Amino acid sequence: MAITSHDVARLAGVSQPTVSRALRDQWGVSASTRRKVREAARTLGYVPIQAGRTLSTQTSGRIGIVSAELSNPFYPAIIEPVHDELARLGFRTILVTDRGHEPVELEPIIDGSLDGVILTTTDLDSQLPYELRRRGVPFVLLNRDTLQQEYDACVVNNTVGVWDVAKLLLGLDHQRIGAIFGPDTASTGLERRTGFARALERLGASLPNSLTFSGPFSSTTGSQGFQYLWKAKPTAIFCANDVIALGALSEAAALGVRIPKDVTLVGFDNIPMSSWNIFGLTTIGVSLEEMAMTAVGLLTRRMEDTEREVQRVTMQPLLTLRSTHGRPRALEEETR
Repeated sequence: MAITSHDVARLAGVSQPTVSRALRDQWGVSASTRRKVREAARTLGYVPIQAGRTLSTQTSGRIGIVSAELSNPFYPAIIEPVHDELARLGFRTILVTDRGHEPVELEPIIDGSLDGVILTTTDLDSQLPYELRRRGVPFVLLNRDTLQQEYDACVVNNTVGVWDVAKLLLGLDHQRIGAIFGPDTASTGLERRTGFARALERLGASLPNSLTFSGPFSSTTGSQGFQYLWKAKPTAIFCANDVIALGALSEAAALGVRIPKDVTLVGFDNIPMSSWNIFGLTTIGVSLEEMAMTAVGLLTRRMEDTEREVQRVTMQPLLTLRSTHGRPRALEEETR
């Protein structure tokens, strides 16, 4: 049974109109009463339904996108085509930022002001998908997954992607291969780490712990990881996403390390920046535009039929060869 403002009033020991005024910060409510009402609302999990839905359709025409901070260039790259596709369908986009160090604020997502939600930064054990489904809010996971794998989702086949990277590096005769990974708390981080190590093993190579580094999906991780790994002199480094790879490229330049002459670097995601001439990053990924359109399609179908079976789309990545890969320097010199 849905929690109402009357339930909050009973728990707080005030009238229902007082609850309404307190939650809307209106006049005539003391600070102590306001605190008491808000505490009762939090205890019961009550969120007031916001205005903004049309009476005829009970829709707001607004879709929420939960994203990491936009300083990470992956998120603008995926959010822009999502926004464009939603706009084409007549929806407005509301951005909700997940800062990582604190839980995403539920109220703006579940207060009834959004017709649906797209989650782009969900961790494996996140409770947000569960809460959205429990409260009847249509949503879709984009590029991330959960341990349950029981929600609508559009994801990348990370296992195939890292297998192709491993084949590329071994095909170039690299034997001393390192890797800079993302966090295991994210499906993209865990799948790319375990998948890459498994791929190397199946292809007759190995990935010793001394040649691995892990951290957030950030350029800082790439910079720190390259600085750490370079002391062990790998001939190739796989970076678990392009943002990490760009940080590694920057650190390599600062250290005077030549890419790919001294070491090969390969990324994952194929964000637009990776194709810039200054980077020319060899990487693997899918069309972010196609991924965005697929996720929007999944969401709108869920909004039309909340009882339909869960649908999951797994996209196959493609390797894009640019200018940051090559044979190990010793082998290149032997062939001259």
